[in-house]
Amino acid sequence: MDKLRFIKARDKVISKDTIKQGIGTLAEKSLHSVLKYYFEPDTNAHEIRVNGFVADIKNENGIIEIQTGNFNKMRRKLDSFLIDNKVKIVYPIENNKWLIWINDETGEITKKRKSPKKGTPYQAYFELYKIKTVLTNPNLSIDLVFLDIDEYRLLNGWSDDLKKGSSRYERVPVDIIDEIHINVLADYMNLMPCDMPTVFKVKDFKKASGLSLRGCQTAINILKYIGLVEYVGKEGKAFLYKIKAT
Repeated sequence: MDKLRFIKARDKVISKDTIKQGIGTLAEKSLHSVLKYYFEPDTNAHEIRVNGFVADIKNENGIIEIQTGNFNKMRRKLDSFLIDNKVKIVYPIENNKWLIWINDETGEITKKRKSPKKGTPYQAYFELYKIKTVLTNPNLSIDLVFLDIDEYRLLNGWSDDLKKGSSRYERVPVDIIDEIHINVLADYMNLMPCDMPTVFKVKDFKKASGLSLRGCQTAINILKYIGLVEYVGKEGKAFLYKIKAT
C-alpha cells in the first residue's frame, strides 16, 4: 500500500474530472479511474488490446484488471488473458462509507452521513465464486483494496424519504486503508476468519465472518475447490469441515 501514490492518483482524477466536469459525467467512473492510476500512473499502459480484448493496464508485470463488481463479465476475457499473461484482478472493498444524497430535481446535495456498515474481506467471496474455475491458475493474482468512500445517491427511491430503492450515482474514493494480496493459493487463508477452529461447521464460519448463511456456503465452496478446506463428516445434521495445513 502506498498512500502517497494513492493521493496523487485520487487528486489527478477527482480534481480534473469530478470537480470540473461534475460528478458522474465520466464514461469511466471515479473509483475505477483512481485505481487505474494508482496501479499504473503511465497512461501509455492503459487500455491496451490483448488477444482481442481490452486490458485496463498492460505493463512489464502483466495485465491488471480493475473490477468493481460483476466478475462474471470477466470470464471470457480471463480465459484469453491467462493463457500467456500474468493477470492481477483489483477488487475495491468499501472500508468506511459516507452517504451523500442528491435531489434529482433541484440538484441539491446533502451533508454526508457515515454508514454503519463496514467492509470485510469476506464479501469478496460472492464475486470470486463467479470466476471459481480460474482461481487455481498460477498466472492469476488478486488484490483486495480497502478504501474509504464517499457514495453519492439520487433521491429517487420508493420510500417516503426517497432513499429505499434509490440509485447509486457515483463512488468517490477518499483514502486507501489496506490491501490484501492473494498471489498463491495459501494466501486465501487471509480470507479465513480469525480464531476459527480447525474443524468447523457452517454456523462457526457464519459467526466469525458475519456473512449470511448463503454467503458462508459460497465461501466454503470456494475454499474446498482451491484445496484449503475439506469435508470430514457430519455432527448430527451439520456438515463438518477441516482447514488443511498450508
